[in-house]
Amino acid sequence: MYEAFYGLASKPFQLSPDPSFYFGSKQHRRAKAYLDYGVLRSDGFIVITGEIGAGKTTLVRGLLDSLNRSNVVIGNVVTTQLDAEDTLRLVGAAFGVRVKDLPKSELLMALEAFFVSEASRGKRCLLIVDEAQNLTARAVEELRMLSNFQFGNQSLVQTFLVGQPEFRGILQRPEMEQFRQRIAASCHIGPLDEEDTQRYIEHRLKCAGAADKPTFDADAFTALHRASHGIPRRINTLCDRLLLLGFMHENPHLTAADVDEVVEDLAKESASAPAPAVHGAQINGHASGGELAVDLDLSRLRARVGQGGASGEIGALADELAGLNLDGQDARLQRIEDSLMRLERINQQTLSLLQKLVGAMR
Repeated sequence: MYEAFYGLASKPFQLSPDPSFYFGSKQHRRAKAYLDYGVLRSDGFIVITGEIGAGKTTLVRGLLDSLNRSNVVIGNVVTTQLDAEDTLRLVGAAFGVRVKDLPKSELLMALEAFFVSEASRGKRCLLIVDEAQNLTARAVEELRMLSNFQFGNQSLVQTFLVGQPEFRGILQRPEMEQFRQRIAASCHIGPLDEEDTQRYIEHRLKCAGAADKPTFDADAFTALHRASHGIPRRINTLCDRLLLLGFMHENPHLTAADVDEVVEDLAKESASAPAPAVHGAQINGHASGGELAVDLDLSRLRARVGQGGASGEIGALADELAGLNLDGQDARLQRIEDSLMRLERINQQTLSLLQKLVGAMR
């Protein structure tokens, strides 16, 4: 919509991961160094964690694109709350192995036969498991057992586990000791600092063909970092709307005031979104039944009331509800964003399987 106004060849701040826009921040360069080391080992597990929108998928895709794809077979799995055997079936489907209606013993034999066949042809098998924080302990154990498959001294499959920060806590459980010993490399991607936020924005604009437009005040980058908390996907959302605002105002120079206007608009849009029905509440940790738990800290409210009388009660209640509203909005938006990304990955996986089927029919 605004590309022609800024002289851009493509949209610079799309939300879907695109390796061609990969930006090597300090965080991502460190993570990639660990991943390169893990891939060179050709066995074990590589664990990548980070907040939603931190760039985990883009990092993995960039790493895979650097490999010799003629010698690599890649299987992609997006996990949900599945039991261990269903997780194995997803692995088989990701590699194109016929696993329908097979008992577990035959399923494992079919997977091993496929991995051996690929290894005998000089190919490496890489398994990418996204949303790894949803894996059950039994599912993780089944993946560990797959790593036992050997062809001579060569491991038959190497696995990337990509997940949100809570997956790191899962791995620290005592029952995960054997699995931890199989981890070849592990990295966590944190948010960008203010300097990298500016470099990230400029990098994406350059990749999209920007020359002399748009331009930014220095304070605009500070405002963007503050509003996005350094999370790349949030930066993309803000910058996309910021460029749209400049286009509508026919002004290619963007300021901190423009950023504040975009943030305010997004907040209003979020506040105007219909909230889910509330059929129950949770007060001081005790649920009264319903779909949405609302946690009001009554002890804190009483303390405020005691300090300020009736006017203090009104102010305390307003503050409490305002904080609850913001927290609820953020949680809902994060769940929606997470669901959309899962749907996108599932669509990509389905498309890949259909392409394989078409290729096999030819």
